[in-house]
Amino acid sequence: MPTPLPETTELLQSLGTATGLGLLVGLQREWVHNRVAGIRTFALLTLFGALTGMLGNAYGSWVLAAGFLTFACIVVLGSWMRQSKRAPTSGLATEMAMLVMFVTGIITMLGDRLLAVMIAGGVMALLQSKKALHAMVRHFGEEDLRAIVRLVLLGLVILPALPNHAMGYLGVLNPFSIWLIVVLIVGISLAAYMAEKYLGGSKGAMLAGILGGLVSSTATTASSARRSKISSAGTLSLASMALIASAVAFVRLLAEVAIVASDYSRELLPPLVAMMLWVALIAVVAHRLAENADSEPVDEHPPSELKHAVILGLLYALVLILVAYTREHSTSSGLYMAAFLSGLPDMSAITLSTSRLVNTGHLETSVAWRMILVGGMANLCFKMFFVIALGSRAYIKPAMLGLLLSVAGGAAILAFWP
Repeated sequence: MPTPLPETTELLQSLGTATGLGLLVGLQREWVHNRVAGIRTFALLTLFGALTGMLGNAYGSWVLAAGFLTFACIVVLGSWMRQSKRAPTSGLATEMAMLVMFVTGIITMLGDRLLAVMIAGGVMALLQSKKALHAMVRHFGEEDLRAIVRLVLLGLVILPALPNHAMGYLGVLNPFSIWLIVVLIVGISLAAYMAEKYLGGSKGAMLAGILGGLVSSTATTASSARRSKISSAGTLSLASMALIASAVAFVRLLAEVAIVASDYSRELLPPLVAMMLWVALIAVVAHRLAENADSEPVDEHPPSELKHAVILGLLYALVLILVAYTREHSTSSGLYMAAFLSGLPDMSAITLSTSRLVNTGHLETSVAWRMILVGGMANLCFKMFFVIALGSRAYIKPAMLGLLLSVAGGAAILAFWP
């Protein structure tokens, strides 16, 4: 009796991962002369392998053997095509799509029609995107490809191998989390470079700032500051990217409060919304100035951030130790000092913990939103350190001005909010 297939969500995650890995390897193969398989073929090939493995788990190893035999036949066909008179730009995308759709037809008879429809839609989109994918590949240089490979090594090879649990002094050091900071800095730098390469300096910086703010505004600030020293132009765009990331980080902060302490949103959110709007206004002004000042992409070459990213990761670990030590041995610091120290590396920790205390009735809302705001202001101050330590002279002035105005706005809210 065949084994039931896993749930659709789990299947889609596995199939999506396989397709993404195929696209990644296929990207590199696009650079090989007289290639048999390119970016689309590798994606379809790994998708076919994943589908074969899925059916093999359900019906036995003979399915895997049949799939491997079919794959071997396709490889032989590809070698024959390479030696024949067929056009050198021809690949095996159509043949692989036929194999994938053959297996998709089998899936429909197993009762999982939704999965079959989504696979078929993905295959159709992949086949239709031939020109777009090949145009994207043509924009990549060899240095771009090396940067992507470096990010893959850091994020997909090294990161999963690191222990993901607390250790060291006071249990605050997590090797996985610390190396994740390194991956984020390298990844955000590369994403910003790609965005600026295709969209232009200010538009690319805006997109990179939004994405960076959703992931880590601190890492985005460190990355933009570092890049300002190796860029000949576009420093105002880089400064606006850091400020946009900070504004998006406050949007994320509001979402965290609304989710964790939804019953107390009316008391907690208004002053935090005011802070978010103030930081967003500063970011918008900086972006408009960057649009008028920067007309060229910031970098001509992908950033090489590994060395500095590792140093910043070690600095992040040092900050965690100092924060833990201060909180452990300081008896007179009070709640606001604890909030300030907790907010230095990241705003989410103090936001989530304070919101939980409010939700359980252990903390008043008037104290809670002030603690959250103090943590956010501390994070802005922490970013100033990266701006001064890593940024160029042309970058430091607009970035520091924006961050100082943001902190001043927070201080005014603390002082005058009823």
